[in-house]
Amino acid sequence: MRLAILTGGGDVPGLNSCIKAVVMRAAGNGWDVVGFRRGWGGPLHYNPDDDGPQDRWVQSLSPEIVRTIDRTGGTFLHTSRTHPGKVKGEDVPDFLVGSKNAVPYGDLFDCTPHILAVVEALGIDALIAIGGDDTLSYAAHLHDQGLKVISIPKTMDNDVYGTDYCIGFSTAITRSVDAITALRTPTGSHERIAVIELFGRNSGQTSLISGYLADADRTLISEVPVNMDRLADLVMADRNANPSHYALVVL
Repeated sequence: MRLAILTGGGDVPGLNSCIKAVVMRAAGNGWDVVGFRRGWGGPLHYNPDDDGPQDRWVQSLSPEIVRTIDRTGGTFLHTSRTHPGKVKGEDVPDFLVGSKNAVPYGDLFDCTPHILAVVEALGIDALIAIGGDDTLSYAAHLHDQGLKVISIPKTMDNDVYGTDYCIGFSTAITRSVDAITALRTPTGSHERIAVIELFGRNSGQTSLISGYLADADRTLISEVPVNMDRLADLVMADRNANPSHYALVVL
């Protein structure tokens, strides 16, 4: 059995620990593991017909190689936001230009045939993709093409459909609570209203949990429409009721 693993999208703590866990378990089973570097950019730029070194895009992984990677954050395989099904013309690798494995549609190219050819050339039996919405949506597409895929949800927003908990979410909450708490001092000193914007795209979980744990006065989430006049009245009431004459709003 030969596995491939990659990390795509934004980096979060816990990625290296996940990579290490996969490699150690695979080694215990007597399986080989290769890592695609720079997310989906790895298989996109790997040229099966090139006999030269291509360690910029793929590398073998062993217990010795991953032994200490969990001591740092981020991903030692590096990452990108490459989507092989939606490649701009200028981003198509030179060796794929004009190839049947880069299918044009509109202003983009679908390089999925090339990805499948790379998987076959490297003798990969299954692929493990660690990422968020975009990374895993392409993994699902490869599954539909017949490739065995395991998807591991990774996003600080905790917004991967069908999952309960994503790698990176706990750190996002911890850091957000720390930041909100730290902002109490200047906000109270100047008797102001602090509006703290957190990441989340279309998901309000980061704001909801962080605002709750930091005891913010009001928390707004993208899933619930906000009446600004009503909000203004509530926040002013919060500020006036506070002995230090300030209020915190998280959104």
